[in-house]
Amino acid sequence: MSQRPGAIIITIVVALGIGAGLAVAGGSAGQRLGDIPLFAVAVVAAFAIQIIAYIPAVLLRTEKFFDLTGGLTFALVAGGLLVAVAPAGARAWVLVAMIVVWGVRLSVFLAVRVRAQGSDGRFDEIKTNPLAFLRVWVIQGLWVAVTSSAAWVGITAIDGSGFDAWVAVGGAVWLVGLVIEIVADAQKAAFRRDPSNEGRFITSGVWAWSRHPNYFGEILVWIGVAIVALPVAQGWQWVTVVSPVFVVLLLTRVSGIPLLEKRADARWGDEPAYREYKTRTPVLVPGLGRG
Repeated sequence: MSQRPGAIIITIVVALGIGAGLAVAGGSAGQRLGDIPLFAVAVVAAFAIQIIAYIPAVLLRTEKFFDLTGGLTFALVAGGLLVAVAPAGARAWVLVAMIVVWGVRLSVFLAVRVRAQGSDGRFDEIKTNPLAFLRVWVIQGLWVAVTSSAAWVGITAIDGSGFDAWVAVGGAVWLVGLVIEIVADAQKAAFRRDPSNEGRFITSGVWAWSRHPNYFGEILVWIGVAIVALPVAQGWQWVTVVSPVFVVLLLTRVSGIPLLEKRADARWGDEPAYREYKTRTPVLVPGLGRG
């Protein structure tokens, strides 16, 4: 991203604008807090938490609780909505449980990783530039809002109905995705702890099924959330179907797989074993395509 002040300000304004549009669409139906849609309150809270966390981060010039804040924001906002809605039906409880479990698990995992690895090279330049550093926190707020949007629709629905087939199917998809994501992260962490694997790439366990099984699991998590939530969406709230689509595009086209594949190719691209691994192992979905 450009580090010019003008470009940074434009990015921040665009991110906030998208958040505002999402708040209007998602808040077009559902429960309200006085005259304000609870969905809109959730969007504001997602951004506000990032701004609050940004203040000590920029003063200390540290990124150490950036990822931790992101994961916890999912859980905090979902939990806050559950307290605010009345009454909270089975769908709302299931969706909040999905988000809180995923968010807390992600936060703990990232916090442990940051402690083990130290500073994050992505922030070396921007954390000394207050405006550029603010931009990444604002973008994180947008990430939380867009990714959670389908769930927020389901949680704040006026008539969320009880436990039905959508909840059962979506919950099953979510659980499969979460298990795959947890197993993939655990296997890679164990692989890295073994000194004999220093400088090597993992090809065992679920990493033999997919080159990015953790991302495959995460995509399933948000598809499951959408399956549970969207049957109660009304009118403009259907815009929040973008939630799982956004996750897929983010991981496969923007900040996930493309960056990791480029880094891996630069590091191991000349090794026959790595080229053979790429040839036989699908990039994302197990059993779907090769290379």
